[in-house]
Amino acid sequence: MSVWSCMRGLRRHVGLSCLFALGLVLWMGALRADTAALVELREAIVVEVQPFDEAGHAVQQVVSLPDDWAQTRPGFAGTVTYRATFDAPPASDDPPSLYVERACANLEVRLNGTLLMRDPAAEPQTANCYRPQLIVLPAALLHPTANELDIKVTGLALEQVSARQRAGGLSELLVGPQSQLLPRYENQQFWNVTMAQVLSLTLVVVGLFMLGLAWARRSEPAYLYFGLLLVGWTAIASHLWSPHIPLDPRLTKVLIACLYAPVVACAVLFLQRYGGHRHRWVDVLLGLQCLLVPVSIAVVPASAFFLVTAAWATLYLLEVTWASGYYLARLRRERRPGVWIMGAALLVMVLLAALETAVQHGWVELPRVHLIHFAMPLLFFAVGLRLVQQFVHALQSAETARADLEQRILEKTAEIERSYAELAEARIEQVAEAERKRIAGDLHDDLGAKLLTIVHTSGDERISTLAREALEEMRLSVRGLTGKPVKIADALADWRAEVVSRLGQAAVQVEWQTAHENDERHLSARAYVQTTRILREAISNIIKHSGASACTIRCVIDEVDFNLVIQDNGRGIPLELDGKLDRGHGMASMKRRAKQLAGQCLVESGPGFGTVIRLTLPL
Repeated sequence: MSVWSCMRGLRRHVGLSCLFALGLVLWMGALRADTAALVELREAIVVEVQPFDEAGHAVQQVVSLPDDWAQTRPGFAGTVTYRATFDAPPASDDPPSLYVERACANLEVRLNGTLLMRDPAAEPQTANCYRPQLIVLPAALLHPTANELDIKVTGLALEQVSARQRAGGLSELLVGPQSQLLPRYENQQFWNVTMAQVLSLTLVVVGLFMLGLAWARRSEPAYLYFGLLLVGWTAIASHLWSPHIPLDPRLTKVLIACLYAPVVACAVLFLQRYGGHRHRWVDVLLGLQCLLVPVSIAVVPASAFFLVTAAWATLYLLEVTWASGYYLARLRRERRPGVWIMGAALLVMVLLAALETAVQHGWVELPRVHLIHFAMPLLFFAVGLRLVQQFVHALQSAETARADLEQRILEKTAEIERSYAELAEARIEQVAEAERKRIAGDLHDDLGAKLLTIVHTSGDERISTLAREALEEMRLSVRGLTGKPVKIADALADWRAEVVSRLGQAAVQVEWQTAHENDERHLSARAYVQTTRILREAISNIIKHSGASACTIRCVIDEVDFNLVIQDNGRGIPLELDGKLDRGHGMASMKRRAKQLAGQCLVESGPGFGTVIRLTLPL
């Protein structure tokens, strides 16, 4: 991706973010503008169990709301009752209500001494700290003025919880028509509870999908660590939206504090494996850290629980920052694509973790929305989509490579089969050649010797002639069987000598025309034998059947063909044999032999015009 494309994408995202922020500001402005009928209670009288005055009465003091116990009551854990007074709003069909944005942890509300609601849990449930409350104030219990609203909050000290957000405290109170308070309640409920539930469900699905990819791709452990990271983060965030976890509250907070260590370890290991590098000393230290966190929580007193968790949170931030920086530096050094995408996501994650650390140390006020548990799952989801995209791309590449490999295997298989067939043919040819040589040797040594004996010992001239012809035919067959090529010049000389001798004995004048007496090219043994037999058959037909007195033989050889034309001045072929040339005079055998050599033998004749035989063979 080019820099220009990245810049355009960045401008588009920034523009969308600005529009979203502008819409949020306008919406908040409209929300604030419609609060004319609301009564905001920012002061209350606090009655504590202790201290007592000299007369034994509980001390009452005025405090400002919101009241953060970590600042106003360091180390205090127990119950605080806030009493606020207000005048009843004008009577209308819209019932008056009380809106409590944050009460950590258990809440009890009374109006003019009458109980309106009470948290059923006996122990403080820190999961309620970000759950807003909207309580309807019955009109029958309201006085025109000086209504007493008693808010009893049971909470824990900062030292007893794992995060500053779960320390005891109470937000400002709002009294007004329910129609005006309901949007505030739904907005706070959505961002702190409903959105956490939706994001947790999404993270669980993505995490299980990543674990499935890790099972399918065991050679890539990055998917395993990222899947465990998502599942572990969901388990940590579950206490935000699950008000009644079926465990002891003290045990729940210890388990959540201990769960951060393996989640951070999975994050660091994911960055290392995803970046293609691994340090064994990092693996060992992370494993030791997962053991040291529960040990440190077990050995320190309960009053130092928050200090231990805050110290570990700071160390977690440093570890994730180092792993992110090392990963991005390696990607930049190796010039991998998509550096800016992962870089932006990791930068936002580190900033969110730094902001959360600042909140825990008290450097930043408590936010109205638990930002890290809202924004971090979105970033996890974006990284998960990036991993899925890369997995799909790798899968497509693997499928393409597999298809190419299959095609290559098919090609190589076909090539091997062709080579095997050629080797088999060559082997068969070698065996056939050896067999032909054996037969040729047997013919020459046995039959040839016997025929030669008959030629020299027979007193009958006819028998001697037949034996001589048989001996010549046998020698020609032997020559074809041996497979030795013959020079064209030598073949022409042999044919000319034989033709002139035979036709001379038959008183037929011969004219031999050729310009290839010195041609150094070769004819195969098979072509030489078959051409010799075709030529002999043609000469025999001239002698026996044509009644010719003259014969012309022309031989023309070009780059690809061997052409032989035999023409006589005889009587030609009778009309009654027209169309039946293949049945007599050896014509069929001549054409068959030419066809075996991939050539052709044409016969042209007419009564009284002689006969022309045209033989064409490929070289």
